Amino acid sequence: MENVVFDYNKLRGRIVEKFGTQGAFAEAMGMSNGSLSMKLASKSYFSADEIVKACELLEITSGEVSAYFFTREV
Repeated sequence: MENVVFDYNKLRGRIVEKFGTQGAFAEAMGMSNGSLSMKLASKSYFSADEIVKACELLEITSGEVSAYFFTREV
């Protein structure tokens, strides 16, 4: 089974909009910038707890979660 690759462009845009930099967002999430970069490159995945925390920090509603975290790359 191949790894699923997600398109995080919308999430990246929201991170810049709310935090200015990916590094500032990673710090607010309590993870390293490298760890966040791996997740945004689909080299590792966001845990459910990380998605909940990111949504709180980025003010993403429950109805918007799939658009930010579960859009498959084509």
